[in-house]
Amino acid sequence: MRRAAEILRSADEVALACHINPDPDALGSMLGLSAFLRARGASTVCSFPNEPFDVPGWLETFETTDALVEPSRFPEAPALMVTCDCASLDRLGRLAGASARAGELIWIDHHVSNEGLGTVPVIDPAASSTAEMAFGLTRMIGGDLPTEAAALFYAGLVTDTGRFQYEAVRPETLRLAADLREYGFDHARLVQILYEDNGVGYLKLVGIALDRLRLEESDDLVWTYLTQEDLASASVDPAETDDLIDVIRTAREADVAALVKQQRDGLFKVSMRSRGAHDLARVAAGFGGGGHRLASGYTSTVGLAETLEQLRDALRASNGGA
Repeated sequence: MRRAAEILRSADEVALACHINPDPDALGSMLGLSAFLRARGASTVCSFPNEPFDVPGWLETFETTDALVEPSRFPEAPALMVTCDCASLDRLGRLAGASARAGELIWIDHHVSNEGLGTVPVIDPAASSTAEMAFGLTRMIGGDLPTEAAALFYAGLVTDTGRFQYEAVRPETLRLAADLREYGFDHARLVQILYEDNGVGYLKLVGIALDRLRLEESDDLVWTYLTQEDLASASVDPAETDDLIDVIRTAREADVAALVKQQRDGLFKVSMRSRGAHDLARVAAGFGGGGHRLASGYTSTVGLAETLEQLRDALRASNGGA
């Protein structure tokens, strides 16, 4: 962290990236750090490897999105690059090449599955979120934090902690949240945009997913799925359904909840949550994914039926074959 602060304190140009299909923690960390560095006089460029490159709706009220560029416009060999919330290199998609050619690569992440990437790995599995780490980094660098940067860090913090209910929340996490709330952004409006801004199409899609819900008692698993056809018929982008797993995980009958969602390329993304009896980071790692013990994910390379069969087998193995 000290080395990263030293480098960024004197930086003139910084290229920042976060993972594909970015959540508010990834975007909030990246854009919050970008806004802070710009306030210090540095020039920044930010991106994530989605194609098409659609900026999530919750960012529409922020001015710092002018730092965002499509992956094709991201520097091919930046002198200094920062990644935010990437558990593994493949999560950078087409921006992975830029990270390999970067002169200095600061890798900020809080996933336990991260093996220590970057020339300056800033990795803390005990942190509640990457936003918590990025905010701490700005404090170490020193200087004024723009109000918009505080709001972006807060968005990452509040979402990645499940509104401060997950086990990674420490007393220090709440103190950081209180410090961020000292800034003059409308936190109630921000949380409303993040959690209470769904279209009717999305709500109908939730109904479809819940109608398909299946309980596998022998595997301690409850799951459902969505296809590209479902998303297209509801005119809903896949990223808009990221919070659906939090509805599935409320089922008390199973320890593990899974949402299997087909992506534009036809592959199935598996999002998992556990109540505590399974190490999902280990399960996801077996399929090339990653995350945390109680919240992880991966992309399956097989069809829906085989994806579910492989998941059941992995859960049995992670639970001692019971």
